[in-house]
Amino acid sequence: MDDSTEQDEAHRRRAQARIIAPVRDTLRRAALLAVAAGLIWPLQAALIAWVISIWVTSGGSDTGAADNALLAIAGFVALGVIRAGLDRLSGRLLFDAADRTIARERAILIRREARNPSEAGSAEVSALAVQKLPLLQAWVTRYHVAMMRTAVLPLALAVLAFTISWAAALILLISGPLIPMFMALVGMAAEDASRQQMREIGSMNDMLMERLSAMLDIRLLGATKRAARDFETRAESLREKSMAVLRIAFLSSTVLELFAAIGVAMMAVFVGFSLLGELNFGTWGTPLSLREGIFLLLIAPEFFQPMRDLAAAWHDRAAGYAVVADLDALDEAERVALVGTGARAAPLEGQATVAVSKAVAALPGRALPLPDLQLKAGESVALTGPSGSGKTTALASIAGLVPLDAGAITVCGHTLDAQTADAWRARLSLIPQRPHFPDETLRVWLDPEDTGRDPSPALDIAGARDVVERLPHGLATTLGETGGGVSGGEARRLMIARAALDDSNVILADEPTADLDAETAKRIIEALVRLKDQGRTLIVATHDPALAAAMDRQVHLPLMHAPFASEGAS
Repeated sequence: MDDSTEQDEAHRRRAQARIIAPVRDTLRRAALLAVAAGLIWPLQAALIAWVISIWVTSGGSDTGAADNALLAIAGFVALGVIRAGLDRLSGRLLFDAADRTIARERAILIRREARNPSEAGSAEVSALAVQKLPLLQAWVTRYHVAMMRTAVLPLALAVLAFTISWAAALILLISGPLIPMFMALVGMAAEDASRQQMREIGSMNDMLMERLSAMLDIRLLGATKRAARDFETRAESLREKSMAVLRIAFLSSTVLELFAAIGVAMMAVFVGFSLLGELNFGTWGTPLSLREGIFLLLIAPEFFQPMRDLAAAWHDRAAGYAVVADLDALDEAERVALVGTGARAAPLEGQATVAVSKAVAALPGRALPLPDLQLKAGESVALTGPSGSGKTTALASIAGLVPLDAGAITVCGHTLDAQTADAWRARLSLIPQRPHFPDETLRVWLDPEDTGRDPSPALDIAGARDVVERLPHGLATTLGETGGGVSGGEARRLMIARAALDDSNVILADEPTADLDAETAKRIIEALVRLKDQGRTLIVATHDPALAAAMDRQVHLPLMHAPFASEGAS
């Protein structure tokens, strides 16, 4: 066994342990119910064969035969209801297991990336959480049930056929194994094609987010046609990889249907010529009866059905392995560790001071020196410097969102570490470069602790009263995730109002005037100055000379490499 085969086997074992093992008991119960439902069909087939043979032999004139036929029909219906109930219960267990699995993996992914982000782009993480994880559902709900049904039902039906005709059983046993053999041959190709499709989905989402975030620059540089061509090329690549998966699926399905159809046709030929008296072998001493022949014809398609289901579920399994490969890759990625636990805590005691001394931020695979700072309570400072100099990383480190490789950050007279980080963050308000509004009203968002305070003074400090008054429902308005319904400057003023309403006395603002016109930027600066005049400690990262000049002092950062976040400015 070569290294690549060993790696594939190891990957499959990890995937089974990660996705299937936690819900194995549920899958086993669901599979047993599905098998029980499948074993009901031979009973129904026997009743159908009995009814038809009664009608044929009696000519429809025998009253007793008619009564027996009605009894058989009632039994058929009752068994059908039981079978449907078992299938429904099995399906409920399977979809519950799939929902729990997807919810667990999505929660782990989002929680980890929110607190310990890797270098993976937000588009890649979003594609994995929203587009790829749901592909696990078909694997969980179909494959393992199909495996158990394939292991039990064909053998049981072959044994029943053998009790009637050894030739009929031989037909099934010769044609049946061709399906798993061909399925094994296409399995590796299907898994490889699914992996390539998953990678292309993530790459396309990354490119889309990158182009959207740089749309203004693209338009200013006149590069819209080139961006459209790039997107068209990537979309065509995704189409080709998706079609490769579909081609394999349709090819294998066609061949498998052919084998199944040949098997059923061979059974029909045997039964038909036996009933006509042309074939006088294959039974146990007595000619094949009409009832036995109809029974064999009815169970023949069901002999192949579990294997056909397994062939379809094989592609679901391949897609599931591809998704787990992406999850494993993200698990192993280097990431920034959140300092502390991220839990709620009482505010850290002491004056709102900040001191950064010979600190070096520990980023994935590299380290970034931070500027030395000495900031008293109520002071303000502007971190300036070119993009890539580490301004955003400095803010994140001061907030305890990035650990240190060396040096120290002291806040409120305490060393910023795992024991103090959560309490320190309880004194912070962060004004990020890109606003985010959850699915709740502005009133709730402005006052997340539900203190019942009047937001009007905070709106006046931020110069945002007119923004709220213009909204259709005022403070009862629910904005879109990125602030749909307000402009970029208005969204940032609302974020300043939220900081003003909060008890936090340290404000960290990342490029609060970026991409704004001069008048709007002036209003943002005035709002921040009003916060500073309230005695709040203020640290801003900015390229804006006017905002930097409004602070008590400035600290210039030289150009460094590998900022904390690729937001166009750091």
